[in-house]
Amino acid sequence: MKKILVLSAALALAGLSTSAMAAGGQGFARVEVGNSDVDVDVSGLGSGSDSDTGYSLRGGYYFNDNFAVEGAYNSLYDQDGAELTSFGVGLMAKKSFGANNSGFFIDGRIGVERVKGDVDGSDTSTEPYYGVGAGYDFSESFGLSLNYDFHSADFDGVSVDADTLNLAGEFRF
Repeated sequence: MKKILVLSAALALAGLSTSAMAAGGQGFARVEVGNSDVDVDVSGLGSGSDSDTGYSLRGGYYFNDNFAVEGAYNSLYDQDGAELTSFGVGLMAKKSFGANNSGFFIDGRIGVERVKGDVDGSDTSTEPYYGVGAGYDFSESFGLSLNYDFHSADFDGVSVDADTLNLAGEFRF
């Protein structure tokens, strides 16, 4: 079921991006760096939490001023032999408050991601992700933002939630 969901989302996003290119949209690349708070609940054993510096590499295509498709790689946690990463695809909505896509803006994103957890062996989980952000576009091709994203995963009796707060630089071309 989850594989069908991922395939369906990928095909839908591919169709949207093809339409976008025909309409003359704009590509983007984004780098995010910040704090990742990870909560782990192991069935029958208890729970714990930790934080780490996390980062995201995102790219996609705005098919108009307010909507985009995105692909992302996220490094959510990497300490003491434990690693949590993800690859995802999603949709992003953005509302700019300045002329010519400059000035203050807010945005939101939602999608599906494949989360990989690696401690003594790796396991994967396909789950939705979502996030919000606010920032400032200095020009039509560059902006900075502060973003909050929520990621989750369920691995055979282990539930993981990762909340990230990142500073991002976005380049549009």
